[in-house]
This record gives sequence, structure tokens and C-alpha cells, in this order.
Amino acid sequence: MKKANIVVIGGGTGLSVLLRGLKTFPVDITAVVTVADDGGSSGRLRKELKIPPPGDVRNVLAALSEVEPLVEKLFQHRFENGHGLSGHSLGNLLLAGMTSITGDFARGVQEISRVLNVKGKVLPAANEEIILHAELEDGTFVEGESNIPLANKQIRRVFLEPENPEPLPDTLMAIEQADLIVLGPGSLYTSVIPNLLVPQIANVIKESKATKVYICNVMTQPGETDNFTAADHVQAIYNHVSDKFLDAILVNRQPIPFSYAQRYAKEGAKVVVVDMMRLHHLGLRVVSEEILYFDNYYLRHDSIKLSQRLISML
Repeated sequence: MKKANIVVIGGGTGLSVLLRGLKTFPVDITAVVTVADDGGSSGRLRKELKIPPPGDVRNVLAALSEVEPLVEKLFQHRFENGHGLSGHSLGNLLLAGMTSITGDFARGVQEISRVLNVKGKVLPAANEEIILHAELEDGTFVEGESNIPLANKQIRRVFLEPENPEPLPDTLMAIEQADLIVLGPGSLYTSVIPNLLVPQIANVIKESKATKVYICNVMTQPGETDNFTAADHVQAIYNHVSDKFLDAILVNRQPIPFSYAQRYAKEGAKVVVVDMMRLHHLGLRVVSEEILYFDNYYLRHDSIKLSQRLISML
């Protein structure tokens, strides 16, 4: 029997968490990963070597790898001292090295995938260096993914420079062949939407016959989605791609303990309100599940529960 094809689109920690769960199921996975990061080790390598930032791709490769835990730990190891080395993770350096050897970032990712015995395909959303910009509600502009939340103002839109980066043919093909397309979970404006700004990616998703589901964040994100409801998240996506293309939204209905809510409130984050009426009005099927686990005062999506729920939507 042919395995179902699942394409997951996003970046950041949320994507890696989901993929750790999905890889335990008999499905074919393609992860399309944002390359708009410009902070930390990724930002330095990007500036110095003029390559797409490797950080998000590295985390996804680690999540989908099937190697000894020690090898994964080595890949994720971050140097804490050493002039020039400090702050870099070994995986980022390996991706930079492989890009240099093969002359191409996407090829480099492919080769490292083989070394790490990655289950599925990991594809950067674009194969070139791109810069994420934001226009804020007060008309000012911010350049750089890491600076956008720091402006601490409402975001009107985000856009890429260059405006029309080329997607990889493999990415478009994976989306065309998908049975299920998943957006998120992850930072709305800096992890999810940047992928949809690659023009051909958005078009192929819209034309796809696959079920398209958005995994909504559980908490708002300071400087990015302050006071956003679930429908606000979806509306922001639609504002950037000018079409209603999602079939369903997956939201959490698990109560959040007071101590956790309090901790998040200190950082300026609140629980995302699920406004059912507006979601239905947007034409979405609302799938409401208990999908959390609690980790050291952080809320995380439970990768297995999340994956099971997604697979049941195939």
C-alpha cells in the first residue's frame, strides 16, 4: 500500500516538535523549512558566507534523523568558547561546509540528510539568502527576522527581499503530490508566513487537492501576535496570500494550569482565544483536541497526539 504523503511547512521549534512525532508513523514526510532567520550562529554564517541560514534546517534534520542519540547531540552541540567558534553549533558549521563542497545549499542539506539517516525530505523554502522585512501598523519598516518581534508593534505585513525567490522544483513537486499539507505550529510572521511568500509555493498549495490544515499556536507571541485570536492567525495568513485556502484548523482545548499562564503572562503572552464563530465564518473545520504536555513551566505540543490527530485527517 502506498504511504500517505504529508508536507509540513514552517520553521522554529514547533516544526521540529511535530516532526519528531510524525516520523514514528508510516508516512512519507517532506518538511519545507523557512530560511529567513538572521540571528545568532545562523545570522553570522549567513553574513560571512552568503548562504541561507542553516539553523531551522539543522533542527529539522535533527528531529527527523534516525541515528544514535550521541550523534544527534553532536550535531546539535553549540560551542561555548573559542575565538570565532563561540556560539556556533556544529550542525550549522557542517551545513555551511557541505554547501561549500557541493556549491549549493539544498544539495548540502540533501547530503547531510544521508549522513544523518533522515526519515523524509528536508527542503529549504528557497535556495538563496532572503531577508524578511515587516511593515508595521504605524507605517514604519523593520528589516530582519530577529528584529521584527523586538519592535513590539502591530505588524501590518511581512515581505521578502528579493521579492520572488525561486523555490526548489522538489518542493513544488512534494506539495503537488501531498495528501495532507500542514502549516505550523510556529511563529506566525517569522516562521509560517515567510514560506508562503515564495510566490510559486503559495500557488501550488492553493491548487493542491490535499487537505490543508493550520496548527494554531496555543499562546500569543509578544511583539508578533499580541492579543491575537485563532481567527486572527488565519486572517493574517489569508492577508498575505489573498485567498482562503485552508480546510481545517487544529486548536488546543486542554486547560492551561494557572502557574503556567502566570509564567507566560510575565513575558506578555496569553492563551490564544478560539473564536469558533469567526473560524466557521472563514469556512474552516475546527478540530479541537488536548494536544499539550507541560515541560518545565513551558507549554509544548505533544508530538505524538498531534501527529495522530493529523494522520486521522488523511
